[in-house]
Amino acid sequence: MSVMRSDLGTMKILHLKKRGCFLLKLLCLVVLMLIFCEFLVYYVVIFQCHWPEVKIEALRSSRQSSASVLKAMFLSDTHLLGEIKGHWLDKLRREWQMERAFQTALSLLEPDIVFILGDVFDEGKWSSSQAWADDVRRFQKMFRHPVRTELMVVVGNHDIGFHYEMTTYKLKRFAKVFNFTSGKLITRKGVNFVMVNSVALEGDGCTVCSRAEAKLMKLSHKLNCSQQQEQNHSNKRCSGVEQLPASEPILLQHYPLYRRSDAECTGEDSALPEEKNTPFKEKYDVLSREASQKLLWWFHPRLILSGHTHSACEVLHNGKIPEISVPSFSWRNRNNPSFIMGSITPTDFSLYKCFLPLESRVTTIYCIAGALLGLLILAHLQLFNPPFYFAQHLIRKHKAV
Repeated sequence: MSVMRSDLGTMKILHLKKRGCFLLKLLCLVVLMLIFCEFLVYYVVIFQCHWPEVKIEALRSSRQSSASVLKAMFLSDTHLLGEIKGHWLDKLRREWQMERAFQTALSLLEPDIVFILGDVFDEGKWSSSQAWADDVRRFQKMFRHPVRTELMVVVGNHDIGFHYEMTTYKLKRFAKVFNFTSGKLITRKGVNFVMVNSVALEGDGCTVCSRAEAKLMKLSHKLNCSQQQEQNHSNKRCSGVEQLPASEPILLQHYPLYRRSDAECTGEDSALPEEKNTPFKEKYDVLSREASQKLLWWFHPRLILSGHTHSACEVLHNGKIPEISVPSFSWRNRNNPSFIMGSITPTDFSLYKCFLPLESRVTTIYCIAGALLGLLILAHLQLFNPPFYFAQHLIRKHKAV
């Protein structure tokens, strides 16, 4: 009797050990799945991206030439959710996606500078002071960056509101956090960037609009004088003006310049076919024709980068000036987010689009992994209910009848 009890105790211990071992294996599989889908997949995808080659001056050494190329990243429309419309699960999922994508890109690509082309927040146009502070804190955590990388942010309509919602208070609140003015010029490695508050280009003479246009005109004058001085042209109007590198600027803004629609846009991340022929509304979807012509006339840019539409597009203005619409960086707005990588010199540039992991693909991996785990659990349960047990149960039932 004691021997039988000992055998039963041993079998029970073995049974518990086998069950514990199986649960440990399941836990390991779940952890591996989470590590891949939430961390490694970003490395696998972004590792395939590379900085495009750009023409460099042949007279310089290869090391000097390489150092003279500015490596710039451009992304747009992160739309961090606020306290009003933001569901906690949506925040957790989409903000984690952007954080991991951004941190992975910084780690693998090591850009010199990153530009975010507006609509950083989704509810900045109506958020309270406390909600704004919370959104800013989350942004700074998600988009933290090393000292070697500079982060610059352009204002968008969701950050301060459309023109009819925009106020000096909201603009100052944004400027305090991101050191942004309605017209800002920065120069890095001889490359001039003009950051525009496109929300203020309404042209109706409002206080913010007037200041923005006056600022842009001053920047235009400064750039034009620098180019004239480089060409050895004497001009009294340029006396005393700070000289900048004589490089045609790159225009950065949230609203695209005027175009009728996205009908001519192509690519896997362009607008959906049913949306492409929808006419754009001036001063809402795109800048007005008048504001667009002013910017082109003031700055004669060699490249324009914009956001706002959440979809990709490439347009030529005046037959020679390319504008790239940068898609949204968030899964909330696209299944296939991306960002632009630019290798830029004072005289040339080359762009490359880097796609992030597809949300649908990550979801599919989770579904397949969940199904496999379910099958493993069923298979394991069958080990404790072998077929002969079932047959024995049927025989006993038949005898009882």
